[in-house]
Amino acid sequence: MTIILGIDPGSRITGYGIIREEKGKFQYIDSGCIRTSLESLSHRLMDIFNGICELLDLHSPDEVAIEQVFMHQNPSSALKLGHARGVAMVAVASHRIPLYEYSAREVKQSVVGYGAAEKAQVNHMVVNLLQLNKAPQVDAADALGIAICHSHTRRGLLALSQTTKRGRR
Repeated sequence: MTIILGIDPGSRITGYGIIREEKGKFQYIDSGCIRTSLESLSHRLMDIFNGICELLDLHSPDEVAIEQVFMHQNPSSALKLGHARGVAMVAVASHRIPLYEYSAREVKQSVVGYGAAEKAQVNHMVVNLLQLNKAPQVDAADALGIAICHSHTRRGLLALSQTTKRGRR
């Protein structure tokens, strides 16, 4: 059994999603958004750091997955997103939990089967895979998708390593 925290970083809203994966089956644990104050960037970054630390303390995930920064048309937005992502990564590192990074394309490919899928398609698949009664908030659904992507990737890597070990005998 592995508990995975997925993080969709943002300087105003950071989505999170927590799942339990056991033998290829998913169980929804929690999801939501860390909404930052309207104060200075430094205060918003502290809100993100504290929010992630609270989640780590409360749920004790085994692994964390975070979305990589993609290029924005607005350099200022990209920098703020990078800061938010960095603060989330430091929060995870401070708890000594393994952290994995995935591009938006990798998440879409893993969850939907198509790397250029729309957000609505990812949201729909998250609801189906986790057997939720209703769709979570958009940022939370993205974070759950990141956690699912990580679970798929780690299961594939575990299977590959077992095959390689068998081949060496």
